[in-house]
Amino acid sequence: MATSVKQPAHLKLERFGTVLRVTINNPRKKNALNKQTYQDLADTLNAANQDEQVNVVVLTGTGDFYSSGNDMVSAVTDEGPIEEKLARGNAILKEMVRAFISFDKLLVAIVNGPAIGIAATTALLCDVIYMADSAYFYTPFTKLGLCAEGCSSYTFPLLMGRSKATEMLLLNHRMTAQEALQFNVVASVVKREEIESKLWPQILEYGNLPIGSIKTSKMLVNRFQRDKLYEANDLEAEALLGRYQTEESMNAVMQFMMRKTFVVGGGGPSELNLKQEPIRAG
Repeated sequence: MATSVKQPAHLKLERFGTVLRVTINNPRKKNALNKQTYQDLADTLNAANQDEQVNVVVLTGTGDFYSSGNDMVSAVTDEGPIEEKLARGNAILKEMVRAFISFDKLLVAIVNGPAIGIAATTALLCDVIYMADSAYFYTPFTKLGLCAEGCSSYTFPLLMGRSKATEMLLLNHRMTAQEALQFNVVASVVKREEIESKLWPQILEYGNLPIGSIKTSKMLVNRFQRDKLYEANDLEAEALLGRYQTEESMNAVMQFMMRKTFVVGGGGPSELNLKQEPIRAG
């Protein structure tokens, strides 16, 4: 039985016993994330980490998308000098990623649809990832004059090997659900229409597992990785802030602003067509 809690603007929070479901809820923009949503995600994870009534947090999206990534329209219309806006947004992004790394309970991602940019990279920071058969991961950073973010410079090679990680992070490859399963990026692929009926009851059972055992086991699994994740987050945030201010990136932003059918992915604009053109490698 879901229990309602205070709702951030673009997150839907529901409690099912000891399981907290966090649904990215901005369907008009394909669940794009703005700076406030980054902050709300960080605050939600940090609060759940301290809440003795929460054992499991599940992240998912409303409708057809998990998340189309960063909301560039919102980013560029914020008030203030451009340098200050970039620095502020970068700091909030870094804080959100740190909240993913620091979370010491079970963190599950149900990737119900396309996950773009920062949505893809942070999904891979979760302990268990389930993916709908129609979903895909897409991190078009170099196409936008940007660079890796969300610890992907560390997690992608670790999870999928250097060659496939390079294809994703440098060559803008779209990874289908079946490919993600093949490369051990996700635990399993499910039919989208069976997420609620078959997958969700399974996840609710996770909430009954002893939380002390879960936390100790997670600590042991992650003990050699957490410091490296923090380091990757710091290095990527610094590099990303520099890339934002390059001519390459600024030209990509201008091109994006002239194409109204595209939304944002990752730490900057992403070329994801809302009409969902056929998936192509790269």
